[in-house]
Amino acid sequence: MGKRQSTNRGLRAKGRTPEGTHVPAMAAEVLALLDPQPGDVVVDCTIGYGGHARMFLERIGPQGRLIGLDIDGPELDRTRRRLGADGRVRLHRRNFAELPDVLKAEGIAGASVIFADLGVSSMQVDDATRGIGFKADGPLDMRMDDRIETTAADLLATLSEVELSDALRRLSDEPDHEAIARLIAGQRQVQPVATVDELVRLVLNAKGFTPRTWKRYQKQAPFGTAHPAARTFQALRILVNNDLTHLDRFLALAPQCLASGGRIGVLSFQPGEDRLVKQAFRDGYRTGVYAAIAPNVLRPRTGEIVKNPRSASARFRWARRA
Repeated sequence: MGKRQSTNRGLRAKGRTPEGTHVPAMAAEVLALLDPQPGDVVVDCTIGYGGHARMFLERIGPQGRLIGLDIDGPELDRTRRRLGADGRVRLHRRNFAELPDVLKAEGIAGASVIFADLGVSSMQVDDATRGIGFKADGPLDMRMDDRIETTAADLLATLSEVELSDALRRLSDEPDHEAIARLIAGQRQVQPVATVDELVRLVLNAKGFTPRTWKRYQKQAPFGTAHPAARTFQALRILVNNDLTHLDRFLALAPQCLASGGRIGVLSFQPGEDRLVKQAFRDGYRTGVYAAIAPNVLRPRTGEIVKNPRSASARFRWARRA
């Protein structure tokens, strides 16, 4: 193992990466609107590094309970080392679509607070071996759960051009979905698209850039300008992990997991995810399952985006069980 790899692993274990410390998005808004109280049972459905979870623990007191779920085994192991000694915490390597089974196993009839953060942590993004981010080269893996078999490279090798174009359009609202899919389909006739740098180059090409011209443009681009490959990587990650199917099931099952008056909040980072959350909460409100829902989506404040640019695309919605 090289010195840089060893250093990066040590940083990730501490919640830091070469890009900086992991910061939970919209922390103040999440805490204020979900309002965990002493003695509450809180479920963090995507506990990850535990940034939001630690805030919940501060609020629920010695009699409260925190149930944490995550499908990322290595991430959950690190969180277990940090929080496992706290007797109030129980951690499960399960998908949040399996929440009813987890609560049944814990003997919990209904949670006071359910929270899901649909984003990825800085440690996951900056781990080049996972291929989730595009700042460093690595294999196009993108699996959040290493127990599943299909990687992003596998999908790029097997999806038809039409299927790939549709996925980019549907999952990330990528405006150049047809051009990107066409270039990928053409390239794989020569050799598989298997690494981060290979995919980034193709996306840049589809948008009229080379790596060099993009770097030059980036220096003068407005603050917050997204990388041209961001939507493509986002769509592939969602597709590899079947995220929207799991989210849809979670949203359908969540009401039965909440105690009367319990609160649910979902932090999303992609328009397709937010549309599902918005529709589920509105349907629940219309049918009387939820007594109240967020009147509008909440977005991070400018000050937070300046300090934590990765929060820029965050969207938060909440609902309260009848």
